[in-house]
Amino acid sequence: MNNEIKGLKTTKTIEFGIQRKIVANMTTESWETIPHAVYTYKPDVTDFIEEYLTLNSKGEREKKITINTLMLKVMTEGIKAAPQINGHIDFKRHLVRGSVRQIEDINISMPWVLPTGEMMTINLKNFDNKTLDEMANYIEDVAKRIEKTNLNEVMFEVSLDNTISALKNGQVIKTLSRLIGSKTGKNKVKTLRGREKLEYNKIPPEQKLTKSDIEQGTITITNIGSLYKEQKGELNLIEIIPPQLVAIGISAVQEQPGVYIDNDEKKLIGIRKIMPITIAFDHRALDFGDVVPFIKKLDEIFANPKQIHSW
Repeated sequence: MNNEIKGLKTTKTIEFGIQRKIVANMTTESWETIPHAVYTYKPDVTDFIEEYLTLNSKGEREKKITINTLMLKVMTEGIKAAPQINGHIDFKRHLVRGSVRQIEDINISMPWVLPTGEMMTINLKNFDNKTLDEMANYIEDVAKRIEKTNLNEVMFEVSLDNTISALKNGQVIKTLSRLIGSKTGKNKVKTLRGREKLEYNKIPPEQKLTKSDIEQGTITITNIGSLYKEQKGELNLIEIIPPQLVAIGISAVQEQPGVYIDNDEKKLIGIRKIMPITIAFDHRALDFGDVVPFIKKLDEIFANPKQIHSW
């Protein structure tokens, strides 16, 4: 390697595949173009977690509800209370012109760990009008379709669509660079050919992931707590994926000393369950006041967790 530091022995060189290329491109664009403002919210979820444990034990649901699915529902309710955070921005810096398109549908872009260990962002659509059971069924269906999906094929389709869009917007140099990067050298993207491609195309669209399943959502939510429940830290920064306005990162529930009010309305200090939630927002389009209704709605849910049984 030309940039190898003299005297350091390389054990392995891993070329970027299409999944890593997409992530690298989107996160780089995020940090180059978006002024991130970040707030870490640390609610006491002690009573909420206790109520969640009864949710599955009482046999109220069609199937077991995971804490990840429940938190997606909580986040959705919060977004409904702050619709201004669910949208896309169009900002032309050289003209100092901008607009925000507030979107009614809540389509959650959620990073998903694949069977290969790689991560792909899945677009969970129309969560604004789904019940808890419908969310669980939707997520289960995505997991089944992933098993029949050639990830290189679907990601290349999205990448090609983005390249065409860039060309239509007059970004010729950017388009040519993408084509050279994807079709030449060690980083060449390998897709199916011949009989393999014909067989793959025979799989009905409803049985595999398609471009629409990984295209841009309206807001990003990632649950790093589900990756390592025993973690003791918290996510302090998360990339906003353009043109979205907000990204939310949920950390693992952790026991910490805290002040709480008992049944006799007395303030006590005890071991509480805290769930750090990081909210990053695009400061070009939003101020902290725009995020407050989202936080207040979550406060209300965590203070009155029995409502989850009606979801």
